[in-house]
Amino acid sequence: MIASLSGTLAEKSPGRLVVDVGGVGYAVHVSLQTFADVPPTGAPVRLLVHTEVREDAIELFGFLAAEERELFQLLCKVKGLGPRTALVVLSGMSWRQLAATIAGGDAGRLQTIPGVGRKLGERIVVECRDGASALAAGAAAPAALAPADGVADEAVSALVNLGYKRAEAERAVDRVRRPAAPLEDVVRAALQGLAG
Repeated sequence: MIASLSGTLAEKSPGRLVVDVGGVGYAVHVSLQTFADVPPTGAPVRLLVHTEVREDAIELFGFLAAEERELFQLLCKVKGLGPRTALVVLSGMSWRQLAATIAGGDAGRLQTIPGVGRKLGERIVVECRDGASALAAGAAAPAALAPADGVADEAVSALVNLGYKRAEAERAVDRVRRPAAPLEDVVRAALQGLAG
């Protein structure tokens, strides 16, 4: 079983990377969150890997953070939710937000992720709540992210009012959020990121 890959990022497209390790290219499925955070093509990269073995295929799923991989594995245990759907769920928001959402029992917020309906959202909350609570408690706040929560919520609300989808707005704000940054700066930077 492959647990991690270190090499050169040979190809990069949404949802799929190819990592060159000693001349062998490994195709790795990734969430949109991981895709956004990996370095540009040609740069060195290290991915934590979950190996999925089936009768007809061996698939690799890659993550930059151990916590994202742990949340992925937790989601894969949900009845009727396979690894591809788990990646879709992880693509909807950062693993920190997702863990907090599940731990808080907010099935409605999960439904903002494309492909997650009411029943699946409720099933994720019921089956993953304990594990997500442990992850959310462990993630309780790198200092750089914690102070800006009120500003971040207002910025997300502003972007949603401008017509952006909630998950898209949350990702944009997460990428630009800085401690003690004024609301106007966060919204302006997030809009620039969405436009780029």
